[in-house]
Amino acid sequence: MASLTYDLTLAGLAVGSAAALTGIGLIVTYRTTGVLNLAHGAVAMVCAYLLRQLVVEWGWPLPLGALLVLLVVAPGIGLVLDRGVFRPLALLGSNPAQTLVASIGVFVLLVGGAALVWGPGARADAPVLLGDDPWAQLAAVVLLACLVGAVTRWSRFGRELRAVVDNRPLAMLGGIDADRVSAAGWAFGSFTAGLTGVLLAPYVRLDPYGMPLLVVEVIAVAVVARMRSLPVAIGTALALGVAQAQLTRLHPEGWAGPLVQAVGANLFVVALLVAALALPGVGGRGQDVLPPPTGTGRVPGGVWVTAGVLFLLPLGFAGSDLHTSVQVPALAIVLLSLVVVTGRGGQIALGQAAYAGLGALFTALLAAGGLPELVALAVAVLLVAPLGLLTGWPAIRRHGLALALATLAVGVAVSRFVFAQPYATAGLVLGRPAGFGDDRVYYVLELAVLGCCLALVAALRRGRTGRALAALRDHESGAEAAGVRVAGLKLLAFVLGAALAALGGGLLGMGLRAFDPEAYDPVRGLLWFAAILVLGADSLLSPLAAAALLVGLDAGTRGGVAAAVVGALAALVGRVPPLTSWLPRMTPPREAHRPPSTEPPGSGGSPAGGAEPPGPPGRAQGPEDGAPPAGTPVGKVVPPPPAFGPARAPEPSPPARLHAHGLSLTYPGGLTALANVTLALVPGRVTALVGPNGAGKSTLFDCLAGTLRPTRGRVVLDGEDITGRPAHARTRLGVARTFQQLAVFPSLTVEENVRLGAEQGHVRDPAATGQALRLLGLAGPVRHRPAAGLPTGTLRRVELARALAGRPHTLLIDEPAAGLDAAETDALARVLAALAADGLTVLVVEHDPDLVAGIAHTVHTMEGGRIVS
Repeated sequence: MASLTYDLTLAGLAVGSAAALTGIGLIVTYRTTGVLNLAHGAVAMVCAYLLRQLVVEWGWPLPLGALLVLLVVAPGIGLVLDRGVFRPLALLGSNPAQTLVASIGVFVLLVGGAALVWGPGARADAPVLLGDDPWAQLAAVVLLACLVGAVTRWSRFGRELRAVVDNRPLAMLGGIDADRVSAAGWAFGSFTAGLTGVLLAPYVRLDPYGMPLLVVEVIAVAVVARMRSLPVAIGTALALGVAQAQLTRLHPEGWAGPLVQAVGANLFVVALLVAALALPGVGGRGQDVLPPPTGTGRVPGGVWVTAGVLFLLPLGFAGSDLHTSVQVPALAIVLLSLVVVTGRGGQIALGQAAYAGLGALFTALLAAGGLPELVALAVAVLLVAPLGLLTGWPAIRRHGLALALATLAVGVAVSRFVFAQPYATAGLVLGRPAGFGDDRVYYVLELAVLGCCLALVAALRRGRTGRALAALRDHESGAEAAGVRVAGLKLLAFVLGAALAALGGGLLGMGLRAFDPEAYDPVRGLLWFAAILVLGADSLLSPLAAAALLVGLDAGTRGGVAAAVVGALAALVGRVPPLTSWLPRMTPPREAHRPPSTEPPGSGGSPAGGAEPPGPPGRAQGPEDGAPPAGTPVGKVVPPPPAFGPARAPEPSPPARLHAHGLSLTYPGGLTALANVTLALVPGRVTALVGPNGAGKSTLFDCLAGTLRPTRGRVVLDGEDITGRPAHARTRLGVARTFQQLAVFPSLTVEENVRLGAEQGHVRDPAATGQALRLLGLAGPVRHRPAAGLPTGTLRRVELARALAGRPHTLLIDEPAAGLDAAETDALARVLAALAADGLTVLVVEHDPDLVAGIAHTVHTMEGGRIVS
């Protein structure tokens, strides 16, 4: 027994050492470049294949081949990735989510390239570099970690490295070559990937798909270490490796036995799932989200007709065997789920392959139980849809990199614990519905289902929910401030996405007449995600084109071509626009006959922007009229309709509606942002907060708006404690806000931005959108223009109009004059004065003393987190 324990420990140390190398490489790369390199496993696989090619195929001596691969090829791959992929993204100011997409592109490119060069089959003759002694591997890991620690702590390069990690722009101003530091990080990270690959290759399946996925699983050790601590990563890797080896001696019986064995054999997957879902996420809220789509306008009908004809071609020219063609509509439905979740909702979803596979699996199981195939498919969709909460629930509190890891972890876990286990998939067959056995008839059925799904998603994108999803994607905090229930909307997107993926997966399985677990592995999920991003995530044409591309290229050439093409394009994300954005676009008909803007200079817009002069018209105007009533001077502000304030005129000394009682906020680490602040906001009056930067003004503002929750104290509205209410709930109670940094939704038009506020706000009045547009001078042609690219002055008015369209009784405005010229600031002052005169409660945080002096009835000065006057 002692001998068995020792032998298993040694085996676990070998696996743990390779995992520790992965953790070291990922952490060093992340700390030097800010990139979570999901392509690490693909680099490891390529290096393992190259060493085998040199030693086994070409007969090189093992030491010489290893030196070439590890000291030349592997670092060279890192330098190529730095110069060709990630440094250009850094120069373009890309955020971590875009670099993550690029790393996925590199992953897919290398996997596809390896499949093309070496074929998809597994190789069992990889050379052994350090022999069978795990102590040698462990010694190499410890030596490498000590070397990294010594260089980081005591060398000049280490000091430069720490400076770049702490503050890259400041380090560059200090004369440090940050590009050189990043290049060194990439070279070292790729070296560790190569070393991991050549160490693992003799003990695992060496193929283009298996090894990259295995290395992806051991990302868990870096996540547990919070992408910072090398000792924690190494200790975690060794502990998991030894524990996984020791668990192999367990042979439980009963119905749960196979599952327990699967967990014991995949402990790194369990660790990845726990680390991604339970531990604090990597990345920052609002700083690592996918950018909104760049394409605007509608796709002409002729393009859709062309797409329809192309999808009908197999019925006219192909033979009776449509084995390849039947895969395209089903895969298009799976990819359509990514349009909902990623394209419209802006959420990174790397686990859709799991839901597609579950749809096929449940369909097969239900059909085997006696249900007709179509009924089984419908029931399978209903069963899988709630499982979308597995990724939707983490999405409520995670963003960007953290969400990507969570969705990837779910996909890997489903693949390892369900699809790869005989207890779940052994002996399964999947037939077609009665009457649809012929390929042509089944293809027509798929096209009909695909058409219904496209119509459903198109309706979703056009309606109120679609506008809310677009707002969530463009600016999550702004959407919440507009009254959007962000948490519920994310869950809806993931549940609907899971349902669509399950539907497509079930159709795909029935089309192939088999359940193939490899068709739904996590690598496929990464490939599908990259394909949708490359073609245009928010376009309904993208899933059609992506499905045809993925199936057609691999069927017409060799397996791996589609992955190589998609990966190459995804690696250029940020520099090459989505392919569907190159299609011709048409202008909505309602804009075609509108007269051009006659905006005078200095009114906050430009001829290109088409902005209207600020200042509201009288109440007699029609909803489409953008000009003031006769006799009203241009630019003069007419008091807004009573609907924007209380129904009655304010009393001489009205009671305060919104109170802050003893608010204090202390951040982790002991920094006190607010200290016992008490404030009362009175209807019909403008209250201003002034003070130096860092005084706590915006923090107090965010506590009142619901963006932050104070450590102590209460926020009371009309006698009710709303301290625990989130931002969207306070908006629906009548407390609206704007942001210091513009919070508009660039993919929506001006009118859609304002309409969102009317739909989600305090009082849902259909007339509020038009009134708010007229009040802020946005009722002309500019109302139909996308917000992207409009001047700052116009966008400030759009944001204010959106807040007012919800009929709030309290308006919180954070530095509204930021970025405005003198004329725009004067116009804004007139609007705010008119709103307060109509009974609205207004709080302004502002640095412009002239604006404050012109509109404020009460001015409070803040300093050091306290109100001092």
